[in-house]
Amino acid sequence: MRKLANAELDRKNIKEFKEAEKIPIIVVLDDVRSLHNIGSVFRTSDAFLIEKIYLCGITATPPNKEIHKTALGATETVAWEYVKNVLEIVQQLKSEKIKVYSVEQTENAIMLDHFQPETNTTYALIFGNEVKGVSQEAINLSDGVIEIPQLGSKHSLNISVSVGIVIWDLFQKISRSK
Repeated sequence: MRKLANAELDRKNIKEFKEAEKIPIIVVLDDVRSLHNIGSVFRTSDAFLIEKIYLCGITATPPNKEIHKTALGATETVAWEYVKNVLEIVQQLKSEKIKVYSVEQTENAIMLDHFQPETNTTYALIFGNEVKGVSQEAINLSDGVIEIPQLGSKHSLNISVSVGIVIWDLFQKISRSK
């Protein structure tokens, strides 16, 4: 098997990305500290054509040299917006009939492998701070909580890994239902 050259990957340019039909997923970052995590979220969001990223609280925003290191230009393709208060954007999204789910470990969380997205529905996924997770207030406003099943001793994943796992899972489920 021959490794493909970049020119063979059929990548979208910025204009093509912006015009492409998006997967109905919005990412909300709740007080994410690491600039590298933020950049990784942009890059994953670009890879799966998600609709938008909301950066909330202490989450840094582009342009930023450290975000750019991991985003590799995805801050130019993926739509994003800074909103100071995560609760305000959750309330706004819900008023727009977008289903809001926190990705966290809580009582009565739906395990990711059991979560079935509804067709013709947009989902906003809240990912939280590297130490404290999603704020309890944001969880309280959410339509539900999705938990990534974990079998090891740590029961903790890096936020950029969590975003990748959840977006990939929902991308597959949503793509199959079309």
